[in-house]
Amino acid sequence: MFAKENRGNTLHGILLIALFSFAAFYIAEIPFVKQLSFSPLIVGIVLGMLYANSLRNKLPETWVPGIKFCTKQILRTGIVLYGFRLTLGQVAEVGLPAIVVDLIVVCGTLGLGILFGKLLGLDRDTTLLTSTGSAICGAAAVLGAEPVVKGEGHKTAIAVSTVVIFGTIAMFLYPIMYRSGLLSNLDDTAVAIYTGSTLHEVAHVAGAGNAMDPTDSLGIAGTATITKMIRVMLLAPVLVVMGLVLSRLRRTETAGATQEKRKLTIPWFAFYFIGIICLNTLLQQLTGAATVKEIPLNGAIEYIDTFMLTMAMTALGTDTSIDKFRQAGAKPFLLAALLFVWLLAGGYLMARYLVPALM
Repeated sequence: MFAKENRGNTLHGILLIALFSFAAFYIAEIPFVKQLSFSPLIVGIVLGMLYANSLRNKLPETWVPGIKFCTKQILRTGIVLYGFRLTLGQVAEVGLPAIVVDLIVVCGTLGLGILFGKLLGLDRDTTLLTSTGSAICGAAAVLGAEPVVKGEGHKTAIAVSTVVIFGTIAMFLYPIMYRSGLLSNLDDTAVAIYTGSTLHEVAHVAGAGNAMDPTDSLGIAGTATITKMIRVMLLAPVLVVMGLVLSRLRRTETAGATQEKRKLTIPWFAFYFIGIICLNTLLQQLTGAATVKEIPLNGAIEYIDTFMLTMAMTALGTDTSIDKFRQAGAKPFLLAALLFVWLLAGGYLMARYLVPALM
């Protein structure tokens, strides 16, 4: 890819995606877009999709390796650096109720997603990508699962689209439910755990939490965010298990393949992700920082990481045309809708009955 004769063209492809990503950061700061809690990642994939359906055919084919580089190496590096946003201390802050509910939500969403996918006749890759995004942390989880699932780029973009749509709906719906009294049976801690364990994106949790508790005087916004961060931590073990299961399935499906093709695929970046969380925990203790954001250089690392993930999302978007959405049909969105209903109703029941029992 970076051979001397191809280096210039590859860098042209990377530079193109970088320019789109800079534009995504600028657009994400527009007040209207910011109010919707659309992160640069989401804006990036939209820009990429707009490009895919307009000027994509005019892109020199020699630039494609640079775009692929963004969807592979830059993506995995971004997922690893995401660990700098988390510490093991965050788990201890919210305690057993949030951990148990998060585990049930993640396992239940993945299990139901696979079941619903089979009933709908949906392909395995789209099912796993959509289910992982709904179960853990939206677009970032879909991106994390992509190297393990090894699905086509447009399937990743479709999965991201579904979690963005239903996550955005939930971000506005939860504060309405809270203000209208529909969550009056839940105390503040239960509301926070309900929000953090069921909304898709970290940005969605932050948006809904701030709408319900703008000053965090009730502890809803802070506890919801920490609950969400515990779900994010579950990304690593989920990817490891998924990688092992998929490797076994692929070996079965290609029984006559060569030994090289049957080689076990291990998502090493998931282990690096856990390692970074442990390192970040150590750094917080050594520096005496009160929060993750106060750890020296963490703000810069988070900015760089967000930019890298935006580049990956934008690159995936450039491979997603309207025709591919038409080929996928309504099934991926129906799957995401069913999982949304499970998160909405199942999460409420756990917050109503399970959380008080564990406190």
